[in-house]
This record gives sequence, C-alpha cells and structure tokens, in this order.
Amino acid sequence: MTEFNLAILLALLAGLGIPAGGWLATLGRFRAQWLQREFRHFVIALGGGVLLGAVALVLIPEGLTQLNHSLWAISIFVAGGGCFFCFERLLGLRRREAPQLTGMLLDFIPEALALGGLLALGSNEAWLLALLIATQNIPEGFNGFREMVGLTNRRPAQVLLFMLCLSLLGPLAAVVGYVWLADMPQLLGGIMLFASGGILYLLFQDIAPQSHLRKHWAPPLGAVIGFTLAMAGQLALQH
Repeated sequence: MTEFNLAILLALLAGLGIPAGGWLATLGRFRAQWLQREFRHFVIALGGGVLLGAVALVLIPEGLTQLNHSLWAISIFVAGGGCFFCFERLLGLRRREAPQLTGMLLDFIPEALALGGLLALGSNEAWLLALLIATQNIPEGFNGFREMVGLTNRRPAQVLLFMLCLSLLGPLAAVVGYVWLADMPQLLGGIMLFASGGILYLLFQDIAPQSHLRKHWAPPLGAVIGFTLAMAGQLALQH
C-alpha cells in the first residue's frame, strides 16, 4: 500500500470514530439514569485527556520541530487559541453554540491535515496521531450525538448519517496535507501549533467544565486515563 493510500485509510478509520461514538450513545443500556451524571462526564473527560495528550505529545513537539523551534511558534500558538475563541463566540452569538460538535470539528480537521503531512514526511508520529484521533473521536462522537439530539428535532438515524458524512472530512483533509503540506514543512508545523492553541482553548473553555461533577471521582480519572493512552502510544513508538 502506498503512503498516499495509507493516509486516506488511516484518516478514514480515525474519522469513523465519530459515528461509532454516536452509535454507542443510541444503545439502550446507555440511556439509564446513571449515564446522565457520572458516565457521561467520564466520557467527556476521557476525550479531553486524549486531546491533551495529542497536543502535548505529538502536535506541539512535531510543530516545533518543523519550525526549527522558531520564536514564531509562540505567536502561532496564541493565534490558534484566539481564532478558536472568536469562531466559538460567533457560533454562540448566532445561537448555534454546540461545544462538543464544535470542538470535534475544530480539532479533527487540522489533525487530519497534520496526519497527511506527517505520513508524506515519513514520520512515525503519524501512526500515533491517527490512533489518538480515533480514540478522541469516539467519546466526542458519543457526546456530540447526545448534544445534537438534544438541540435539534432530528431523529437519531439522521444524526448518525450526518456524523458519518462528517467522518469523510478526515480523508479529504489528509489528502490535502499529504499532497501540499509535505513540501511546506514550516506551514505544516504552523498548522500543528495553531491547532494546539485552539484545542487547548476548547479544553478549558468547554470540555473540562462539562466534565466536572461534584463529589465524583470518575470524570477526573477519565482525563488521567485519556492522557495515559496518549503517553502509552508515544512510549510504544520509542520502543
């Protein structure tokens, strides 16, 4: 299999985590009352932990490497957080605010771009990034499904079909990253750092507050487990 086809396949498999998470949310046993509290918050925190792991262990280190540790990296990182803030506020002002869905799209697309670029450069980090994208997309799809069903009048089947279509954005972004960003490593690094700043904003603005639940230990433990999964993947690549 060529690296180009591999980029498409990995991005597709990672993107399918979105409808897979949505499908899990439709199962009958997940509709019990206890889901409304501890389990739902655990899943949100798990996705947040994986996102934090992707930022800390892949996106920022690789981004700095591609930019040769230039001081411009700081400005790009801050700009990412600022732009994600503006975009989220714009959605909120138009009453289209949906934190889980917004966060899912805002981190998935730049990560898929980076995945394609890293594969074209022959970086082993691409495999870890693909795994982390898939891992984070499942809890994000789970919570995004519940959010969309709650905010709209769409039937669950319609929401799942919509999420399946969203998953196809991954291969498209990976192709763009593979074809164009491989020859522009500094731009690739900038995208990684820009996305990192935005993801960090979303984590503390939307995901972390939603994961909090008083007098319960599962949500913070979910964040630890999520970050541990990212760390385990990083260590596996080094050994």
